Amino acid sequence: MISWTTNLPDTVVVTGTSSGIGLQCAVSLTEQGVHVIGVDAQASPVDLAGLGNYLHVKGSVTEEGTWDRVVAELHDRPGALGFLSVAGVLEAGLLENDELSTWRRIWEINVLGTVLGLKKLLPALHSAEYAAVVALTSVVAHFADQQLAAYSSSKSALTGAIRTIALDYARSGIRFNMLAPGPTKAGLFERHLSSTKDPDAFLQAREARHPLGRILEASEIANAAMYLLSLESSALFAATVLADGGLTAGFDFQAAEVMADSAR
Repeated sequence: MISWTTNLPDTVVVTGTSSGIGLQCAVSLTEQGVHVIGVDAQASPVDLAGLGNYLHVKGSVTEEGTWDRVVAELHDRPGALGFLSVAGVLEAGLLENDELSTWRRIWEINVLGTVLGLKKLLPALHSAEYAAVVALTSVVAHFADQQLAAYSSSKSALTGAIRTIALDYARSGIRFNMLAPGPTKAGLFERHLSSTKDPDAFLQAREARHPLGRILEASEIANAAMYLLSLESSALFAATVLADGGLTAGFDFQAAEVMADSAR
């Protein structure tokens, strides 16, 4: 195969780097030589320990102090800058059983955590040679999934916010896009899986209804995120890229052998 080189920002601020998709994005970016500033309420992950091009800022994305420390680290980092907002929380449940505090926590982290980070990083993004923002949303921002009302609504709100902010700053030189993964072998999906009564049956059902017959790997989502951060994705602006392996391509999916059986 012929390789194709993409131009990535010199520095990328990534949230949610202690686990899941955020961790994989940080790993993939550092492997390409990008300087990553990771932001997470948890400690620096073992996978990134000792890397010269990874710096961990421990703190909640909902607190201004966390972002003040991130901004301070950017003063001596000229060149192109990216912001990849991945941090998020998911809790499954029915409305009748949900505590209002659960909804507040999900919205606080999934929506305001990104908005606050973006607000604090705007001056640095404005002054960068090239700037790209990618916010991780979800397919459930557009297509409902049972028992995920709080999470789904937060991702819908984030989508609307980033799309509008993108238009507000369309002439600034900063590119804004969104990446909406489907089920992925990473933190949030695995936690959703473990919350079900029969995780094995749940996983088999999810894989069976997926056109690819499998759940996507976190590395595949990271590759899509890196493309959106790159200069080569310049045609995309205020767009949502569905990284779901075709899950939402149709209203229903049945494997060819099932279709053949039903036709007999």
